[in-house]
Amino acid sequence: MRAVASRLAAAALACALPVAGAVAEEVDRAALVNTFIGTKDDGNTFPGASAPFGKIQVSPIGSHYSGWRYDDPQIRGFGHSFISGAGCWEQGGQVSVLPVTGRIGPGGDFDTGNAEAFDQREYGARYTHDGEVGQAGYYRVRLTDYGGIDAEATALVRAAAERYTFPADARRGHVLVNLGQANERHSVIGSAVEIVGDRVVEGRVTTKSFCGGHQYTTWFRLEFDRPFQAHGVWGEAGGLPGARHNMEGEAKPNGAWLSFDTGGARAVTLVSAISHVDAEGARVNLRADGMDDGRLLGFDAMRERATRAWNEELRSVRIPGAGADDATVFYTALYHALLQPMTGSDADGRYRGYDNRIHRAEGWTYHEYLSLWDTYRSQNQLLALLRPRQARDIARSVLAIHEQGGWLPRWGYASFETNIMTGDPVTPFLVDLWRLGALEGREAQAYAALRQNAFGEPPHNSRHAGRSGNARYLSDGFVQYDRTWPSKGMDVDPHHGGSATLEYALADCSLAQMAAALGKEDDARQLLRRGGNWRNVWDRQVRDEDTGFTGFPRPRLDDGSWYQPADGHYSPRSHHGFHEGTAWQYQWLVQQDLPGLAQAMQGRDQALHRLDAFFALDALRADPAAAARKDWVVGPYSYYNQFRYNPNNEPDLHAPWIYTLLGEPWKTSTVLHAAQTLFTNAPNGVTGNDDLGTMSAWYLFSAIGMYPVTPGTGRFVLHAPRHPRIELDLGGGRTLRIEAPGAGDGKPRFVRMVSWNGRPQPQVWLDWERLRGGGVLAFALTDDPAEAAWGTRPGELPPAACPDTR
Repeated sequence: MRAVASRLAAAALACALPVAGAVAEEVDRAALVNTFIGTKDDGNTFPGASAPFGKIQVSPIGSHYSGWRYDDPQIRGFGHSFISGAGCWEQGGQVSVLPVTGRIGPGGDFDTGNAEAFDQREYGARYTHDGEVGQAGYYRVRLTDYGGIDAEATALVRAAAERYTFPADARRGHVLVNLGQANERHSVIGSAVEIVGDRVVEGRVTTKSFCGGHQYTTWFRLEFDRPFQAHGVWGEAGGLPGARHNMEGEAKPNGAWLSFDTGGARAVTLVSAISHVDAEGARVNLRADGMDDGRLLGFDAMRERATRAWNEELRSVRIPGAGADDATVFYTALYHALLQPMTGSDADGRYRGYDNRIHRAEGWTYHEYLSLWDTYRSQNQLLALLRPRQARDIARSVLAIHEQGGWLPRWGYASFETNIMTGDPVTPFLVDLWRLGALEGREAQAYAALRQNAFGEPPHNSRHAGRSGNARYLSDGFVQYDRTWPSKGMDVDPHHGGSATLEYALADCSLAQMAAALGKEDDARQLLRRGGNWRNVWDRQVRDEDTGFTGFPRPRLDDGSWYQPADGHYSPRSHHGFHEGTAWQYQWLVQQDLPGLAQAMQGRDQALHRLDAFFALDALRADPAAAARKDWVVGPYSYYNQFRYNPNNEPDLHAPWIYTLLGEPWKTSTVLHAAQTLFTNAPNGVTGNDDLGTMSAWYLFSAIGMYPVTPGTGRFVLHAPRHPRIELDLGGGRTLRIEAPGAGDGKPRFVRMVSWNGRPQPQVWLDWERLRGGGVLAFALTDDPAEAAWGTRPGELPPAACPDTR
């Protein structure tokens, strides 16, 4: 596949990448995207078709819990709902469709009287990667079983299309619509199907959801471009003619089979739409994006529109002169970052709120699937930077969740809160959207919701967990470590009291910035003080025996004492009290007060030495790619008992820039150069779960030359870009141009000097107030770190957002 993808990317680049005077709009960036990146080693992306922020996706289903893994042996079907890069199970795949040949009926290849004949694990088709194509908005694969069937998919925001081309010698082809099964671990607990006339299948599927969460229902409509020659259903005995229902129990077989005469026209096209509102919502969505002047949109016409839509999105960032693999990795990362949050409202504006009632978004788009613990660190800011309109709608969607559910979300899946992950991610998420202009006119509403979240707790009968450790945190300044604390979902803050305290303190500091700007002086003072609560879980006596460093975060128990394991020796490499990490990874989650953190680490020099050990800096200098994989990467879920940087997960994503903020920016460049080797033009080309575009957005910021390190401040910390020239459209005709002559040859580069709009920029950051209008950010680079003196003097470093006021 990599060879195929590389040839496609090279051809697109050869035809289209701008040379002097070329028109950027000619570049087919949709063809540069390789949707197979991240489909291996638990990147958990999907290779199929989706629109930007699309409501519906069409992609293959295999044996992997997220839906698909690149080396899955068979395709069980093509599902119609996926999320990209999440780490939990139950991630979609509803309404599984597969084209087959053979005989359907008693004693045939598919026995309608035998439900086991319709188990997708049994009838799934083998396939070949030869000729397989995964581009933005288009997917194609050949099924080698059933005589060889070509399957294609494309998608717009609210409707998708599939085209199945049957073998020339097949007199009849069939399409199986399986409602009783979805992705491997996405349990279907009820479904209904109805064949409407001779071209349409409608129904609904109720499934369990994300990490064992709440049940939700997906309505669907499938409309074919020509009539069935025969059709039927399978499932439980009884029911209405043409329909089968199984709304009790779990994973009961249910579905429909449709037969077509393929002796003439070999291709069968279906157009599909889904809704979380009702059956009419699916119909409305299909009419809006799947029809033209009342006629079903042809596959090629929809693919052309999908490609045009993606090119419009992707051309807003330009990297002229990039090599084929670099361009593919970059634009695939941008593609992944623009898949979500997904469109939640139907074409008529209706959506299902967190109160389970139907609401209507008038003049804006409601978005759903909000993985805030992940996205608040990079993807959120990228969207605010590049997609201000969508960022405003996303912010409004989060406020709508508060209006309808009573509290702000943490990890919103479809129309409910899952309570997955811990800390308080919604606060830095919304505060950054406020700082970057996405809450204009809604500041008071947003602040009231955020204040409720920061100063209170949801009642027991609320589905939301909120800050479940807030009682102890507000009274004593820390979240207690208590594994017996009852949870409203898979996770709860007291189970991870050490990391939850650090997350709360960071969130408080970000909210303090907003409170001060809105004139909430008393709140601002309280929140600023609480931004220093990281000190309450900092134990100066903890020592890492192997490295000799002293002073680390450590969880406290309910009585305020330090957590002590049974053997009497607490190690900062222990997983106890930290969510998906250890004290080694979480010690850097104090961006709001790095001078204070350095002091707690026995001074700036010791803090920098600790960073060197954390990143294995000497090994990185000697062999960046080998060291990144050998010293950093363990397994995608190997979060614990580690003391190195973990590029697979979110808690230490910002850590490379701690070097810059402590006065050694050339080391940030060294680390980023090594980290970028983990992002490749291959199925394993994403490090760890992509987490709804979080890791992809991180890569984009690393390549662009700036990163939003400290939530709420609007500061973007600068570093050496990966490409010699980058152009970003910021909306409203504003463009940010980044120039870095000498970059782009794959060698590490260090910053010698920076200018902003022609004037020297000695500070290591630019704030949003200056960036938002666009301009030219120019880097003078060197390959000798000894010449990289930029950013090394105290006056060039940003002040602490929440300095110690005690």
